[in-house]
Amino acid sequence: MGGGPLPRLAAHMLAVPGDGPQVSDRPAMGYPASMMTLRQIEVIRAVMISGTITGAAKLLNVSAPGISRLIKYTERSLGVRFFMRQNGRYFPTPDAQLIFEQINTIYKKVDDLAEVVGKIGRGQLSELRIGSVPSIAQVMVPRAVEKIRKRYPDLKLDINILKIEEVIDYLLLGKGDCAAISYKLDHPALEFLPLASGRLFCIVPEGHALAERKKISAAEMTRFPLIGIDPTDPYGRIMSELFARNKLPYDITIRARFGNTVCSLVQARLGIAVIDEFSVAHGNIPGLRLLEIQEPTRFDTFIAIKRGAPLSPYATHFIASLREEMEAVGKPRRTRPSTR
Repeated sequence: MGGGPLPRLAAHMLAVPGDGPQVSDRPAMGYPASMMTLRQIEVIRAVMISGTITGAAKLLNVSAPGISRLIKYTERSLGVRFFMRQNGRYFPTPDAQLIFEQINTIYKKVDDLAEVVGKIGRGQLSELRIGSVPSIAQVMVPRAVEKIRKRYPDLKLDINILKIEEVIDYLLLGKGDCAAISYKLDHPALEFLPLASGRLFCIVPEGHALAERKKISAAEMTRFPLIGIDPTDPYGRIMSELFARNKLPYDITIRARFGNTVCSLVQARLGIAVIDEFSVAHGNIPGLRLLEIQEPTRFDTFIAIKRGAPLSPYATHFIASLREEMEAVGKPRRTRPSTR
């Protein structure tokens, strides 16, 4: 048990202009004169530890006269003499020993409280459970987790990669706190918070005939083997509708569900593909070139939470960090010529 002042007890000390920090000799509002305040306990213990008024004043960073006044007031109001003075030093009286034992017990409890508060502040006693669809989990979630780890270094994290149809059970059955998703589900028990808007890009392998292009149209994509995401997937639906509006065949030679698989197939030079910009942000996949699609391919992403469930400070910080990372990907909107 340390000999320092009670945590954050300086708020009980009253500053007097021109005379440095002072200790008030008046009881705190709401306290009867026969009850000891934390301020009085702090001062009495400081004198007990240091043995002098001057030493207690230095320990608490206040003026010596204020210490002396509070000791006298406390002894007078409680009818208990705490100290005997001999050769300039203060010694506890026999009658005050039991009080000092209780004071030390209070200090131990305050130390324990401070420790618990510190653990909560570092996230040590909590766990944040995050769900995410693969396209957001691949690059964006780790970058947001890096930020939350800096803020809450001891927070336990549980990260789950979910298919879009798994999100409902994940949240409603209490398996997770929030989930990052690529489109808004239709469910009355879920609430959706906006994350960021994104676009789809065409990806081709380095050295491909299209690799030096900056933009490409849907019609031009039909001239090459197309590796595609299932049309029932949110991103696949955008492309299938785009091709349908332009009366183009959406002929997928290889169908894959997840973005990392699509990228690997393109790296293997098995075709070109369309993928969301979050999956390939920050040069995540080497050996690929990104081409803007001339037609509109904008989509929105969301954080799903259980309706009515309060968000913890950890979840709130994670969502804000994830939103910041995802918004930064699309600002400014410019072609990313390579993912090298």
